[in-house]
Amino acid sequence: MTDKTYQPLKIFNTLTRKKDLFVPLAAPYVGMYVCGPTVYNNVHLGNIRTFLSFDILYRYLTHIGYKVRYVRNITDVGHLVGDGDEGEDKIGKMAKLQQLEPMEIVQRYTNDFHDVSAEFNLRPPSIEPTATGHLIEQIEAVTALIEKGAAYESNGSVYFDIAKYNDAGNEYGKLSGRIIEDLLNETRDLDGQSEKRNPLDFALWKKASPEHIMQWDSPWGMGFPGWHLECTCMSAKYLGKQFDIHGGGMDLKFPHHECEIAQARALTNIEPVRYWMHTNMLTVNGQKMSKSLNNSFLPSQLFSGDHELLDQAYSPMTVRFFMLQSQYRSTLDFSNDALKAAQKGYKRLANGMRLAKMLKYSDEEVARDDKKIEDIEKSVQGFYDAMNDDLNTSVAIANLFNMLKYINMLNMNQVKSAALGEATFTSLLENFIVFIENVLGLKEELSEGHAVLDGMLNLYREYKAVQNYEKVDEIRTYFKLQGLAIRDSKLRVDWAYEE
Repeated sequence: MTDKTYQPLKIFNTLTRKKDLFVPLAAPYVGMYVCGPTVYNNVHLGNIRTFLSFDILYRYLTHIGYKVRYVRNITDVGHLVGDGDEGEDKIGKMAKLQQLEPMEIVQRYTNDFHDVSAEFNLRPPSIEPTATGHLIEQIEAVTALIEKGAAYESNGSVYFDIAKYNDAGNEYGKLSGRIIEDLLNETRDLDGQSEKRNPLDFALWKKASPEHIMQWDSPWGMGFPGWHLECTCMSAKYLGKQFDIHGGGMDLKFPHHECEIAQARALTNIEPVRYWMHTNMLTVNGQKMSKSLNNSFLPSQLFSGDHELLDQAYSPMTVRFFMLQSQYRSTLDFSNDALKAAQKGYKRLANGMRLAKMLKYSDEEVARDDKKIEDIEKSVQGFYDAMNDDLNTSVAIANLFNMLKYINMLNMNQVKSAALGEATFTSLLENFIVFIENVLGLKEELSEGHAVLDGMLNLYREYKAVQNYEKVDEIRTYFKLQGLAIRDSKLRVDWAYEE
């Protein structure tokens, strides 16, 4: 059996632009921070793809023996419409539209995020801090940046000074590959930005206008924290000045993560994160997912099938499996054909998992099959090799299907368990179940309970024994309507997901 510990995991590091061998700062402990949702609306699929990707990383790191502190924040203030330094707070705007208190909006959509996360079987993080819960830390950080000369107050707002940061030997733009001169050429002064020394400077603390709902007192007057500051403060508080992994969607590389690096380095003179990881975008039938194109749908619409672009409903585990078929740095394209294919693939694995939990070793007098034993061992190692190659879940799943082939052969008595030997037989079943449930986070979804299905199978056997083929056909039809099929052989009668 493959030793799951001390696997040589490689991660594509956005900062170095290559796959780096993962070496934690203080093994076996790992610190991981992921930018969480801004809770002003229902969580969208782009968010889910990101959080699912880091759920897999969290699961895999735990599986291979690391003790992970996973911090994922909730943004409940400071994220302005357009992601810049001007305009309304996204949560405040939604509160006005719905005539609710801002914290009522926050609670409603935080609940939605947690509910959808549970549907997709995402493990909760170790710590889930909120921006409003860490205002003291953010005010302290702004004060420190001003004292260090890295920030300045202007008309009640405080801005980070990009020019001084770069003059101190730093490189703003190194994560995203942006060049300062190009950024300046792309940037134009907008109304309300004249108080900045440089158009690239970003807000650490914003003065609140009288109509701004969410505001707090500070040394610079009534205002609210900048969006970028919260993650710097919360990651440092719970993971330290430097930690192992920071993740998020690729849309956060610039300016959000770029600003995080600048703030942290200006405060500590230390590179805050060793491995930066970013997930790729979603498309629908080859087009970018967008409300304006009417090709964006919520998870709830996928589950119900209630969208003009969907042919049918798709279960949470079908969608999870579909997302896992692409490596997290690849573009993921939604289409009905792809989702239907994923539905079949998921059901095959789920059925194999059910069988793996039922199969028992039988010590018969049969010849050892070294070729099959070697192939099974290669598939187990192949799963680890794929996951160690920057979480290549697509290749990992291909190895699972090769393991599934042997589970089905064992179930149909086409291969004797004794021909594999007890060690290989046990390795096959245990690894198959652990890889699916613990690492990939897939769980079995049944349209009917096991008790009902088992009862129907007993009736099937009884009717077949007395040659009542009309009732036999009725039961087969019943199973078919559930998306299931009866597998009938001389040695075994059981049910499987229909292929």
